Amino acid sequence: MVVLAVHGGAGGDGPWRGMTEADPQRLNCMHSLLSDIGARLESGALSALEAVTQAVEIMEDEALFNAGRGSVLDASGAITMDASIMRGEDQAAGAVVGVSKARHPIRIAYHLLKGGWPVMLNGEAADAYGLTKGLEMVDPTWLVTELRQAQWAKWKANKSAPGSTDEDDGAVLDHDGMGTVGAVALDRDGKLAAATSTGGMTGKPDGRIGDTPIIGAGTWADRNVAVSCTGVGEAFIRTCAARSLAAYHDRESLVASGKRVLDEVAPYGGRGGLIAVNADGELIVPFQTMLMYRGTYVNGAIEVGIGPETYDELSSVSS
Repeated sequence: MVVLAVHGGAGGDGPWRGMTEADPQRLNCMHSLLSDIGARLESGALSALEAVTQAVEIMEDEALFNAGRGSVLDASGAITMDASIMRGEDQAAGAVVGVSKARHPIRIAYHLLKGGWPVMLNGEAADAYGLTKGLEMVDPTWLVTELRQAQWAKWKANKSAPGSTDEDDGAVLDHDGMGTVGAVALDRDGKLAAATSTGGMTGKPDGRIGDTPIIGAGTWADRNVAVSCTGVGEAFIRTCAARSLAAYHDRESLVASGKRVLDEVAPYGGRGGLIAVNADGELIVPFQTMLMYRGTYVNGAIEVGIGPETYDELSSVSS
């Protein structure tokens, strides 16, 4: 049995209001990568580790997600990106914080994992390490999109709290979600992996680090379960959310474990969601927000969704 699941961020309040004009592009991105990478995962051409890396790379290239190109702007109007990855069989991990030139931050994290030491690199040193591995570097201005510039301008004009405009980009669409992207996979050999990447939150202060690059908070994989989280990072850090799910799953169902984790982050302002798959191929995609962009590949069957249900209107996107 093989499983691949991805998310493109969770966010929003109130009832699900239906798709916006920008949502088909996000859904098409997820459906396309699930079809391609899922088939190669099922054939044995890809391991779980490579599958989650490639899935996140594709979403880093989709400018409507908050990772790679299209990342949100920090307080100074610049982009800094975080990413992490973990291999379940031996709990090897890699993470980067505050990179600003890498087209694919997740691939730097992948090389750190493969290298074995160190686990995490920061800022210019992380970008430089990626360059030694032959990875593509870009001018930081290439990462910036008009959508993110508009969000930042509104945030600055209103003197808003960090992240407050991430779901309020009405010039282009009426919802956006938190935008962090992630993937989890189970391959033919029963091995698991997880990866997560983000641009953080609009207006974040210089040096702010969320849960995405922190192993055990935003990302976790061991021999039993792989997890990628999305939401308000500080709460996921304070509850060690991803690792907590794995610990709970040692004694209760995957569904119960996912619910427990989201219940724990909620009191700390950590509304969000997660995706997780276990070694038996069980999969969950719970969220406590208005929406979570998500997609799954399970033995050849693909589903994509945004709101609380899978709507008929999505079928035209994925056909």
